[in-house]
Amino acid sequence: MENPFEIIIEKLERIENLIQAMNTTNNAIQHADLQPSIMTVKQVANYLSLSTSTIYGYTSSNNIPHAKRGKKVYFNKVAIDEWVFENKRLTNTEIEKMADDYLSKKPMR
Repeated sequence: MENPFEIIIEKLERIENLIQAMNTTNNAIQHADLQPSIMTVKQVANYLSLSTSTIYGYTSSNNIPHAKRGKKVYFNKVAIDEWVFENKRLTNTEIEKMADDYLSKKPMR
C-alpha cells in the first residue's frame, strides 16, 4: 500500500505546477496588453516594422492618422490598426459571396 504522505506530496506538486503555469499565462496576457494606446513615432515604426523616416513621411503627407503637440507627433493605436486594415484585400470567397449576393438581388435578364 502506498504511503498517504507521498500521495499528498505528489498532488501538491501537481497543484504547484498548475499555479505556475497559470501565472505564466497571466503574465503573457498582461504583457500583450502593455502596448500603449498613445504611441510615439519610434513606437509606431517598431509596431509596423517601418523606419522612423517612413513614418515621418506619412505624417508630412497626411497619409497616416496622427496628432501633433508642438514638435511632438502622437499616434492612437486603434487608429493605426484601422489605418493598416482600411485597404484590406478581399479573399476569393468574399468576392464570390458578394457576387452571389448581388446576383440574388438583381437577377440577370
